[in-house]
Amino acid sequence: MSLILDTLHLSHNGEAHLDGLSASFARGSLTTVLGRTLAGKTTLMRAIAGLQRIDSGTMERDGQAFGTLPAWQRDVAMVYQQFINYPHLNVFDNIAFPLRKRRLPEVDVRQRVESVLSMVGLSNFAGRKLSALSGGQQQRVALARALVRKADILLLDEPLVNLDYKLREQLREEFRGLLTSQSDGTVIYNTTEPAEAMMLGDRIIVMHQGRILQTGTPAEVFERPANTLVAGIVNDPPMTILSGRLDHGRIVFDGGVELAASAHLKNLPHGLYRFGIRATEIEPSEGRGIPGRVTFSEVSGSETFVHVETPFGEAVMQLEGVHQVTDGSQIGLSLAPERLFAFAADGEGALLRAPGQGEN
Repeated sequence: MSLILDTLHLSHNGEAHLDGLSASFARGSLTTVLGRTLAGKTTLMRAIAGLQRIDSGTMERDGQAFGTLPAWQRDVAMVYQQFINYPHLNVFDNIAFPLRKRRLPEVDVRQRVESVLSMVGLSNFAGRKLSALSGGQQQRVALARALVRKADILLLDEPLVNLDYKLREQLREEFRGLLTSQSDGTVIYNTTEPAEAMMLGDRIIVMHQGRILQTGTPAEVFERPANTLVAGIVNDPPMTILSGRLDHGRIVFDGGVELAASAHLKNLPHGLYRFGIRATEIEPSEGRGIPGRVTFSEVSGSETFVHVETPFGEAVMQLEGVHQVTDGSQIGLSLAPERLFAFAADGEGALLRAPGQGEN
């Protein structure tokens, strides 16, 4: 059985925060909700938790009405971006707080808290005050307090966003095991970061402006983005989208640059399209490459991102390693036609062909 949301609507000051949203979440599943800031992810979680009243629509849990229950009856635990702990209590008492609130016998409280402390790697910190912990350890305390409840539904609203990059990477690897330990519960995890969504989720929901754009496994969403908007959201940096036309086996981009169409594109009708390519699949070319001018470059960790103005729009190239690239310098780019996605030129830009699709 599952949590089923049916055509949820929620508006504030005339602006739709949830716009006819329908989704289902199975027991024992871990679903990541991926979307940019203001996509409606937090509103969705608050609605599920009963902290925000929906205007219309229904929610069911295991076939029973869920959306009409008050928050305290929903058996939902939530961890926020700004982790909330009790600074006057030590680690053990922070985690034990919801159990003692329910007046569980102290022997049960101790057993469950010690089990969760071991799970999150804080067994040696039970007696410490929160002020003696790092940011990552404090976030684990907040997660442990949610896990110890063994709630039916666990909601995590960008719980790693305020931690430094190295710590986020470390905790991501740990979170997958921690969250799947909720074997009979439903876990929903909000994030703005594609890599986090792909790593953690059994299934991904892509949201934008209160609507669901696509639902699927990480591989399905990454390899077959439903439209240009999804292609931008699930790639970091966003997929480069270039306008052009398909004409007798040639791709002619705006600005007159031409490429030979690869097999997966040749069966498409002649006409206008939007072509997409990932930053990792654009390479510098010293020979007959597409001419461009570097607008700016940035180094992030062990990668360099180069933004290039071309005759047919801006492209973003991702290079392994640290590269010194001068802003304003001329550069040649190489695009592999077999790595191009083809989207409709009108409307929402629906996906028409993906690399490896339609090759006959």
